[in-house]
Amino acid sequence: MAGRIKDDDIQLVRERARIDEIVEQYVTLKNAGGGARKGLCPFHDEKSPSFNVRPVQGFYHCFGCGASGDVYKFLMEIEGLTFVEAVERLAVKVGITLHYEEGASTGPRRDPQQRPRLLEAHREAGAFYAAALQSSADAEVGRQFVKDRGFDQSAAEKFGMGFAPRGGEALVAHLKAKGFTDDELMVGGLAARGSRGLYDRFRGRLLWPIREMTGEIIGFGARRMFDDDRVEAKYLNTSETPIYKKSQVLYGLDLARRSISSSGQAVIVEGYTDVMACHEAGVTTAVATCGTAFGEDHARVMRRLMLDDQAFHGEVIFTFDGDEAGQRAALKTFSGDQQFVAQTYVAVEPRGMDPCDLRLADGDAAVRELVASRIPLYRFVLDNMLSKYDLDRGDQRVDAVREAVSLASAIRDKSKVDELLREIAGRVGTDIEQVRAEHRKRTSAGPAKVAQPVTGEAAAPAEPPSQAVSFGAPQFSDEREALKAIVQYPHLAREHADELDDNDFTHFVSKYLWKHIQGMTWPTGPDSNWLPRLAETVQDEDARRVLSVAAVEPMRARESNTAAVVASVILRLQMLTCGRRITEIKSKLQRTNPIEQAEPYNRMFGELIALEQQFRTLRDRSLGGDIPS
Repeated sequence: MAGRIKDDDIQLVRERARIDEIVEQYVTLKNAGGGARKGLCPFHDEKSPSFNVRPVQGFYHCFGCGASGDVYKFLMEIEGLTFVEAVERLAVKVGITLHYEEGASTGPRRDPQQRPRLLEAHREAGAFYAAALQSSADAEVGRQFVKDRGFDQSAAEKFGMGFAPRGGEALVAHLKAKGFTDDELMVGGLAARGSRGLYDRFRGRLLWPIREMTGEIIGFGARRMFDDDRVEAKYLNTSETPIYKKSQVLYGLDLARRSISSSGQAVIVEGYTDVMACHEAGVTTAVATCGTAFGEDHARVMRRLMLDDQAFHGEVIFTFDGDEAGQRAALKTFSGDQQFVAQTYVAVEPRGMDPCDLRLADGDAAVRELVASRIPLYRFVLDNMLSKYDLDRGDQRVDAVREAVSLASAIRDKSKVDELLREIAGRVGTDIEQVRAEHRKRTSAGPAKVAQPVTGEAAAPAEPPSQAVSFGAPQFSDEREALKAIVQYPHLAREHADELDDNDFTHFVSKYLWKHIQGMTWPTGPDSNWLPRLAETVQDEDARRVLSVAAVEPMRARESNTAAVVASVILRLQMLTCGRRITEIKSKLQRTNPIEQAEPYNRMFGELIALEQQFRTLRDRSLGGDIPS
């Protein structure tokens, strides 16, 4: 059983761990104005960025799926951690030693030091293997392999290449001397247990460290070097561990991520040496999967890095061998092509060479030319599809057209459909109208096979109560702006808070939130813990969603002078309240007889004069600020 982490430590870690820096390890963020940053949501598939991060407030919110929270919530959701594990993970990152309260049990949990210990073990293993490659006698075969593949020592060092000694116990002895336990070595996949005890997982193999985007080593890929290696597989990869999930890892991404993000291009190759060859040739956007096919999780990683959306014309370029296996891989990729909105291409060397072989044969320029000669993936698939038919025969041409037009329905960019139909007609040698007719026939039959959204009463949401008007309605825009000013800049709003009262907020959600805000201690300066503390007090789900949006949505006014903007929107809210009161009193005065009801009439008239003066004062004060239009 473990003690509860002290609240002061939780707050200190949250203050030190910038939420945008943590999020950027998983998502490419771009400036969105007003201090906000924006990217593709990692929690749901989307075509345009709706995931907003507010570094000053330490909060994130997705306007697409509604996901929101602070830096702890983000780590919990994206890594599947408990709250305690998220705090411990971040504490290690920002260099804070946590203190636990004795007797406050949180129940069984993982060792908080497991991940940092496993990462440290892999760092030590990476250094050990790299040193062995440079100096070990039996690593000569590895050094020769590196040289034969066209790489020098600097390239090997850049990619952290190493060599596992043949004896099978050298790494275990080295790491145990460093204080690592048998369990740590086995859980991390660095060692295994046999009849004679613990032994090195990799023996007599050339190694490539597999890294997270952050650069931390989480596993290794190992190539067979000796004929007497008892494991016949040409390549071995680290098995899945608490820190290594092969379906989510791309080799070389730590080196390529910035180039991918800035250029909007990703080149997917098939092996470690292909990644090295591309980078050495100047194609610094190359990555590879680690012993598994390119899948949905890999696609999500790419999309987040590329900010893949409909207004963004990026490129995902696959390099496949020209053999039958490569063609099958291309067809499989095409079937999952809807994962990308970016244009998807394929680059195949006519002689069937992979990037590493091509660089050896023809040099760096040939690798760059291979990538530049990419063709749309659908065209590559079409070529392979038509190759199955004897196009000299009329019946075969008909069959070829029928199969080929099926490609059109998979093309994301509908403006290119007719171009593809013309291409089919030209390649098959038939009339374009015949191809169009076949396409129309197929598309008219297609929708019946596709699951359609539920319509009618079954899909209709419950009718909301008449008084429950959405807080997003236009009449509440000024309340929304004031709420954003308060939760994003409480230290600037505090001096105006005393002038607000319950009547300034008219929607039940904003009234609810304002009562919780009033119960908070207002900070005197920027405080990344204030908003999470406020969020913890809000139990109503609707109010929590509104608070999440208010925390990250940019204010409408330009923030050239943030203090003036905050003052201005709060003054505007007070003006509206004052204006409503003036309208109410004027209405009552119209219904009051000044002779028969002189006393209440005169009292209301005096109140009207005072309110109109107050309105003018508020208006004059607001002229010094930047009132949102």
